[in-house]
Amino acid sequence: MSTPCSEEVAEGFPRRPVTGEAKLKLYDIVGEKGLLDRADDLVLYEYDGSVDKSRPDVVVFPRTVADVSAIVKLAAEYQLPLVGRGAGTGLSGGAIPRAGGIMIGFARMNRIVDIDIPNERATVEPGVVNLDISAAVAPFGYFYAPDPSSQRACTIGGNVAENAGGPHTLAYGVTTNHILGLEYVLPDGTIHTTAADETGYDLIGLLTGSEGTMALTTKITVRLMRQPERVKTILAICNAAGDAADTVAEITARAITPVAVEMLDGEMLRMVEDATHAGYPRDAAAVLLIELEGLAESVDEQAEQIREACEKCGVREVRVARTAEERDLLWKGRKNAFGAVGRVSPSYYVQDGVVPRTQIAPTLRHIATVAEKYGLGISNIFHAGDGNMHPIILFNSHVPGELEKAKAAGEEILQWCISVGGSITGEHGVGMEKNEMMAHLFSADSLDCMARLKRLFDPENRLNPGKMLPTGMGCMEIRQSPLGTLNY
Repeated sequence: MSTPCSEEVAEGFPRRPVTGEAKLKLYDIVGEKGLLDRADDLVLYEYDGSVDKSRPDVVVFPRTVADVSAIVKLAAEYQLPLVGRGAGTGLSGGAIPRAGGIMIGFARMNRIVDIDIPNERATVEPGVVNLDISAAVAPFGYFYAPDPSSQRACTIGGNVAENAGGPHTLAYGVTTNHILGLEYVLPDGTIHTTAADETGYDLIGLLTGSEGTMALTTKITVRLMRQPERVKTILAICNAAGDAADTVAEITARAITPVAVEMLDGEMLRMVEDATHAGYPRDAAAVLLIELEGLAESVDEQAEQIREACEKCGVREVRVARTAEERDLLWKGRKNAFGAVGRVSPSYYVQDGVVPRTQIAPTLRHIATVAEKYGLGISNIFHAGDGNMHPIILFNSHVPGELEKAKAAGEEILQWCISVGGSITGEHGVGMEKNEMMAHLFSADSLDCMARLKRLFDPENRLNPGKMLPTGMGCMEIRQSPLGTLNY
């Protein structure tokens, strides 16, 4: 998220355009239908799910790792910046080409290469849609666990870049916990592989979540999970948001770990209910969507304990989905929440802070104070089980100054998250949205260590420049130059 004193960041980043000669060579690699350079086409690739924009000079669509390698080598020859892009569903500006240059779209690299059920793994190309993996392995009784709300559209390559999470992160973890192998291309065009069962440094852990700033992923081996024996979905209805927060703490105190604990405040649940008719009571102050999975006996026992925890914390009503259809409808409401907001507000800004579970109630009160201060509506939907808050700031981008107010409000919320022992992101990544805030979260020595890792992989800072690390274009000390070497 850009700081209020650095409004020039999105549009003022120096650019290095792609020449006609370079375009002709790109045509030779991907073919005429594999390259876009008309303004009408490029405008579709200047944004993602965040609020900033910057247009690439050209978008190319490779089909093979050899194509990717050739594109990257050409970019090195002409000293051009590169940005990888999946489905463009990211929420922190990770796929926005701040310096222009070449955008590599992975939409054509969308094959499920191999399904290996005996070893509980599958190998896919980066353009494969997240949910398509689960659909492909469902007949064998398996699924792919990481489930971002955009899982019907987001791709595995983008999930790896951002280390995506989702509602079921609480029990299953985030993307990095489910990656067993990577094939990737470095900024010099060389092709490399790494696997979880190899000795040596954990390159999978390093590259997953590096936001495309170190390498371009071209093949991913993912872990598959067995479908659980029983699934039980519970809706806890509260007359006060504090009751919902207290319930989350009580469930944790009882040593119960549901696979998901989602919370929607009253404003959010009414928008969702109007759009999806999921069965959320419109008069509630908040609801918790709690899901249990596992052996039948264990799920039934935990469900009863959760009911007791809800009663202890003043929950008004506890409902249990009786059928798979009822369960799917409740989750439809949760996973279509952002679309529901779009029916109410012309623009909105989604934040992604993290706080300790014990700080959820104070954080909700602080968010209400911020909303009043800036005169903006803020609704809340978040992964309450792990304290990953998603305040949704409503504004009108056509009204001068409202975007700046929304960004300022978002920064205050993130500053609060840091102050209570949390973080500036749980699953959306840093991108260009929050890189200037990294200096609030990490020491200069820690940032220096990160920059040296970046420089090791990308010494010329051409791979997704202006992301993750502070640029110095905001209020922070200068850290990362737009192109060229890092200033450390």
